Amino acid sequence: MKFTLVAAFFVVVPLPALAALPKGFDARVTHVMRASGTPGMAIAIVEGGKVTLAKGYGVRRQGAPERVDAETAFLIGSTAKAMTAAALATLVDAGKIGWDDRVVDHLPGFQMYDAWVTREMTVRDLLVHRSGLGLGAGDLLYVPRGSYSRAEIVRRLRYLAPATSFRSGYAYDNILYTVAGQLIEAVSGQTWEDYVGAHVFAPAGMAGATGELARYWTMPNRALPHARFGGVVRGTGAMRVLEEHDQLPQAAAPAGLIAASATDMARWLQVQLSGGVAAGGTRVFSAGAAQEMWTPVTPIPIAPFPEPVAATTPTFDAYALGWEVRDYHGERIVWHAGGLFGMTSVVVLIPARQVGFAIELNSEEAAPRHGLMWELIDHYLGRTPQDWPTRFTRYRAQRIAAAEAVVTAKVAAPAKVGPSLPLPRYAGRYVDRWYGPIEIGSDASGLTARFVPTPRMAGRLDHYQYDTFIARFNDPAIEPAYLTFALDAGGRVARITARPVSPIADFSFDYADLLFEPEPAK
Repeated sequence: MKFTLVAAFFVVVPLPALAALPKGFDARVTHVMRASGTPGMAIAIVEGGKVTLAKGYGVRRQGAPERVDAETAFLIGSTAKAMTAAALATLVDAGKIGWDDRVVDHLPGFQMYDAWVTREMTVRDLLVHRSGLGLGAGDLLYVPRGSYSRAEIVRRLRYLAPATSFRSGYAYDNILYTVAGQLIEAVSGQTWEDYVGAHVFAPAGMAGATGELARYWTMPNRALPHARFGGVVRGTGAMRVLEEHDQLPQAAAPAGLIAASATDMARWLQVQLSGGVAAGGTRVFSAGAAQEMWTPVTPIPIAPFPEPVAATTPTFDAYALGWEVRDYHGERIVWHAGGLFGMTSVVVLIPARQVGFAIELNSEEAAPRHGLMWELIDHYLGRTPQDWPTRFTRYRAQRIAAAEAVVTAKVAAPAKVGPSLPLPRYAGRYVDRWYGPIEIGSDASGLTARFVPTPRMAGRLDHYQYDTFIARFNDPAIEPAYLTFALDAGGRVARITARPVSPIADFSFDYADLLFEPEPAK
């Protein structure tokens, strides 16, 4: 019975789009941008195989005159995961791998924490967030800009303890997409960057797309990222431009470091909606691979969204191969969001309507991305228009206000106890098995912390309470962290644990997975 219902749900009945672009759409986009403070954005829309919009709005950089146009490159964050999945699909089509091949058969050095999981992990498992790792596990190897190579990140995966049993539940990760990138290199003999360029971007007609961050930063027509700093919670203060050193390292590219313009994204939408065929007739991947990548694998637990966005709560939600598949008023939505420091995006497909769209922003504001996303979905489904940007603005304000209240209350009223030791006795070099070393220093002004594998992740430690300190990093893009020192019976530091100060810190700041212990004497 359950199988029959699911199968019926995913029968695609092609229907024409109910409408062309919403009336006054350009003016609406401009209004939402200005109301949110977003400097610039680009939008691509495809209907019935035709590009009905590929356009830029606003400016590439706040305070500068250069306008965003259809060829302006944006970093698209995790919406790139579907492109890594597509690259794997081309290898499946070529008979070089299978979705259910064991990873170790193609990447012999691959190793998870548990030997059984290492042996059983498949190519499909790399893409569907059911590995047993916790939410965002291992992201500190990249975030905010780690120094490890892609191969070294894959090697360190063996030290990441699981949070649940293998294939028992959903927890979003980035690190296994890095493994997917390494697997592509091992099988093809090309780097992930070269392979995706030659086997996905080129046949799809995405002439301006690149997986090379260094190339993006040399493009004359690129958008610059912007983020807000200065409030109690990151994202509530003044907006500033982020530069190259604020971005993730190249090692993270298979999980979300592709740059593409609205024109490129329109070509990508055409490929997706046509079952793998580019606008010019070139087949990028097979129809079978297209179906495979949209087939739900891992159920995603559903927690009802609060008002004012409660109506977006799905009744079905699952992760496929680089895509999330959910329902909205009985319609199947295939989509993915993306977010980096200072840039956000979303890609949405409504297969039964033969409609798809992509929204790219050079900011982290919620209203333009999710607000316009839901306005377009309602429009193409013929639903009554709602002011979704205003709803998402209110929703975000509620979350930030609640987080600020928690942070302010905790920081303002700590227990007046501790520290247990004179400050110099906390100093030393400590090591976490998967992350690497941290150095605690002591000077006339107190304690300092330096996360050695992450350049620029350094700052001072302010005593909070007991043997817990708050690490306030010199770089405001980095979330502050509680560092708690545990002492042994002799009064020596035995270990250091960590967690974010803000309750809404991005999950990529996975401080809670860290366990530093004194570095053994050499």
